[in-house]
Amino acid sequence: MQFKDIVGQTDIANRITATIDSGRVSHAQLILGDERDGSLQIAWAYMQYLCCEHRQHYDGGALRADSCGECPSCKKISQLMHPDLHFLFPNPPNGSTSVSAEDYMGDFYDFMKKSRALGTLHDFNESLSGDVKTSLIRELDAAHLVEVLNMKPYEGGWRMVVVWKPSHMKREASNELLKTLEEPLPQTLILMVDDSDEQLLPTIRSRVQTLRIKAGVGPRADEANPEYAALLVGWLRMLFKLKMKELSGQVDKIASLNREQLKRFLLYAEKVMRDCFLNSAAGIACSIGSGDEKFDAQFPKMITVNNIELIEAAFDDALFAIERNAYAKIALMELSFCMSKALKKR
Repeated sequence: MQFKDIVGQTDIANRITATIDSGRVSHAQLILGDERDGSLQIAWAYMQYLCCEHRQHYDGGALRADSCGECPSCKKISQLMHPDLHFLFPNPPNGSTSVSAEDYMGDFYDFMKKSRALGTLHDFNESLSGDVKTSLIRELDAAHLVEVLNMKPYEGGWRMVVVWKPSHMKREASNELLKTLEEPLPQTLILMVDDSDEQLLPTIRSRVQTLRIKAGVGPRADEANPEYAALLVGWLRMLFKLKMKELSGQVDKIASLNREQLKRFLLYAEKVMRDCFLNSAAGIACSIGSGDEKFDAQFPKMITVNNIELIEAAFDDALFAIERNAYAKIALMELSFCMSKALKKR
């Protein structure tokens, strides 16, 4: 996996390559963001760049550097065959207390390759006919990983671990990994990947450096969700009228979604805003599906270079608040006021 293959994450890729080039790699990091936006892809590309023998640096273009994709290390990591690259991930118990991630490693590698690391935990469990509710990272998994990390690297370089969905780690497993996080071995990198850090033990969260990826840039089935489209259009209409009673009523409808649905709605809405800006800037007709031809024709023109960054920042703040279990209506009303101000700056 190379950074150039990941959609919409150039900024974080540039931060990562600059950090690696400077030799200031933190031993424990958390890549925070939805898999469909490339969080697991970022971890994969991170490891490949870290071990690349002929890193490529570019003078022009958005991407500052990338792995070569051709050296022996790149080829091994791209095929998930590097002996010093290890994965820890939730796995179903399958009726046995002794089952571990090792028993599903081949399935996980197949899942990674087929989905190009864009699949969700639900997708992975479906491929195993497993239940996401019972998929966990257990103490046995963590103990095996600690044992592996204490061995000498096969190729004399980095020991690398990707912990996917640490939010599904049992407390005993978290405690097993704590000592490794507190007293890291030389040339050891542990990358945790999740869409939320709320379920992590505070002792783990305080020991990792967090890298938050850009939200809403990956492909989503939710884009075609008619309920989200109707809620978005209704909300946008109220923003123009700025009648508090009607706006509050529309916000109540959106706030009635559960937390995961609300996060998806916000990601969907932010992507619509970005598409309006990109299409309008390119002179391409763009419809937000309101059913009102005049509204569809006029609204995209209101998202311009003068306000797109303000709008994206407002949505990112709202997402962050929802992830932190903030009161949904307050977060949505704050988003509404920020959007109203931004639209006036077109």
